[in-house]
Amino acid sequence: MGFIAEYEIGCDRLPLVTVAAAIPEATIDVDIQPTQDDRPPLIAHVDYDDIGALERAFDDVVFVASYTHVGREDDTDRYQIEPAVGMAAQLGDRIDDLSQLHDLASTDAVIDRIRVTPTGWVQRGWFADRAVLEEFRVFWQRNGTFTLRRLTRDHSSAEDDGLTDRQREAVRTAYEMGYFEIPRTATLEDVATELGITASSLSERLRRAQTHLVETAVSGPRPARPS
Repeated sequence: MGFIAEYEIGCDRLPLVTVAAAIPEATIDVDIQPTQDDRPPLIAHVDYDDIGALERAFDDVVFVASYTHVGREDDTDRYQIEPAVGMAAQLGDRIDDLSQLHDLASTDAVIDRIRVTPTGWVQRGWFADRAVLEEFRVFWQRNGTFTLRRLTRDHSSAEDDGLTDRQREAVRTAYEMGYFEIPRTATLEDVATELGITASSLSERLRRAQTHLVETAVSGPRPARPS
């Protein structure tokens, strides 16, 4: 059963973290280009108005050997970055076993987003099962911090969650509208109006769905409950 997870890694030696710390107002997403080299190039997608300050931050980072501005679209500048050092040298003594870091790259997981923050990386990825995600959690908790922000089943597993169609629609709509955010950005009445049902009906539907999901998580699959 596949999962989509978003989590924060706390490690100030990860690439470009010092750039994000120097210009915390910037939004920096990176793609690591596949290569057999220990120094894979990075594509940085940066949303920040002061290009001069951004490039000065690049200049001040030992990790960056060179960078090329390759284009701008929708207020986002794209840079190709050639590293001066490999991940082993960059992370140094912050990682207790670099071979395990390389092993994570060969697990049944696909990381499709990396956002650089002043304290580490926020990653979003697809994981074949919870055991694979657990490998990431254990490694980064041992070598920094790991904070799970969000965990959902992938769409291919949606029909196996044991919920009725109406329960699944209610949970998905409430989630998308921000009902489960802290603090909430949508009320029970807002979600009920979107679904065209009463707030009391929605409350009952969400309670049944949440109870079933909790029971499934701690006890294994159960039959779907009536909506």
